[in-house]
Amino acid sequence: MAKFVLAGRADCPYYAKAELLADYLQKNLPDFRIHKITQHPDIWEEWLKDLCKKNRWSHNKSPIIWRELLDRGGKGLLLGGYNEFLEHAQLYYGVTSSMTTELMKRVAQENLGTHIEKELEKESLKGLVNPLQVWITSASSLACYHLIPILTSGEVFGPQMEISINLFDNKHTEEKLISHKQEAEDLASPCLQSVSICTQAEEAFHGAHVIIILDDHVDKEINSLEDCIRSRAPLCQLYGSLIEKNAHNFAKIIVGGKTFVNLKTALLMKYAPTFARNIIAVALGVEGQAKAALARKLKITPSCIKDVIIWGNISGNNYVDLRKAKVYRYESAIWGPPHYSRPVLSLLFDREWVNREFVVSLKTLTATGRQFGGMLAAHSIATTLKYWCHGSPPGEIVSLGVLSEGQFGIPKGIVFSMPVKFENGTWVVLTDLKNTEISQQAMTRMANDLIQEQLVALGELANFQPYQSETDLNQEDVKTTLPTKNDHQERRKVSDDYKDLFTHLMPDDEKDLILSDGDLPDPGTEPTSLVPPALAGRFFSS
Repeated sequence: MAKFVLAGRADCPYYAKAELLADYLQKNLPDFRIHKITQHPDIWEEWLKDLCKKNRWSHNKSPIIWRELLDRGGKGLLLGGYNEFLEHAQLYYGVTSSMTTELMKRVAQENLGTHIEKELEKESLKGLVNPLQVWITSASSLACYHLIPILTSGEVFGPQMEISINLFDNKHTEEKLISHKQEAEDLASPCLQSVSICTQAEEAFHGAHVIIILDDHVDKEINSLEDCIRSRAPLCQLYGSLIEKNAHNFAKIIVGGKTFVNLKTALLMKYAPTFARNIIAVALGVEGQAKAALARKLKITPSCIKDVIIWGNISGNNYVDLRKAKVYRYESAIWGPPHYSRPVLSLLFDREWVNREFVVSLKTLTATGRQFGGMLAAHSIATTLKYWCHGSPPGEIVSLGVLSEGQFGIPKGIVFSMPVKFENGTWVVLTDLKNTEISQQAMTRMANDLIQEQLVALGELANFQPYQSETDLNQEDVKTTLPTKNDHQERRKVSDDYKDLFTHLMPDDEKDLILSDGDLPDPGTEPTSLVPPALAGRFFSS
């Protein structure tokens, strides 16, 4: 089979004459094939120069014709220009062209018009291939800065998925947004189609497929915890209405950060009810902090620890549950294959550390947010999104803040962190887990604080009153799950927990790391059930 390639300037009369002859030969000869290439006159010379350099040819006119050696491989065999092609057709096929000069010119102009139309059509088709629209709020933040390169790497949405990142923030942050935009474009990622900036609220979330809610800015002076809580409601109401109005019907909304994460998620569900099922709160940051603390104690890498469960308020009163936690690749007298694991609690022989330092350190991190910086927030959000799109690792437990439907005895209608798995583009609560019971008092404590946050935010409650049981009022507050024998510690009021949470609004150098004495264990107290009745600490144990 003879396959020829005919390339030329779109407005070239000799290309038009060669094209007519080639079409005739292809129509009448079963083994003759022609492939045609036209180039705009403005780029023809540069294109021809590159072609000849690549194939080591010498040719400087339009058209250029070569034969593809299909049966031999390698580069094509240059035939030449119009005269050489006409001579070849006469010699091998006995065919010549009788096109007049006037007709040649007219066809050449038609070819140019057709070429321009095809190029415009290609550009319009590119516009129809819509990339995934990703919107990030508070985009001038450090968390957004760390998040952008992860999103553009292809690890989250897949290497074949093109994305368009939209940075949304206040007008006074525009200079920083421009800097983020330029750096994102400098990445030259094949997954990134465009980066845009939005500072007008009415334009936010237009066509959004993914919306990432980061910690919002506090523009006015906050004098109390209640004022801090109430300040979240107007912004969430604005976001909710914009999501309902502008977002894609199946948009995924993910709430991250270190302050009032559950509350913001609940408010967004209220103000964007159409998307309630698709609004989740990221808990992997707290989970990562717990794994890192355990890893330092066990002298292993945090990635070797799996199935740590975060219950309750992600950025407030929560419990870190180690009953299902496992350690992989732990160096000890007992070894096994890569899938072999051992319970974390069976390797923590220092019960003093488990009950005191581990509990207090995690409580401090959650309360102040000191170590929940941009890098951790970005990684937690990106990992959660990756699981949401592609599924979580098989058999692995993931902590996630979702709307409670009464699972595990959790009151309905509150956003509560609980164990889930991701599969088929959605999440499923792991209600079939064994040995995950939560005591009534522990549940009441967590749920009460979450409910009160919502009521204060909506203006239905004037003052936030942290839960205090009769045991809290009459006895030392037990902050551990394992019995220890230490000196009595004078406890402070439970509201100190929320004062600590409130301190994130001050500059870091002005913060005073306040540890409530009530965080320390009450000596000689034996747990009467799987979960001690007055548990107000950070985790469950076996």
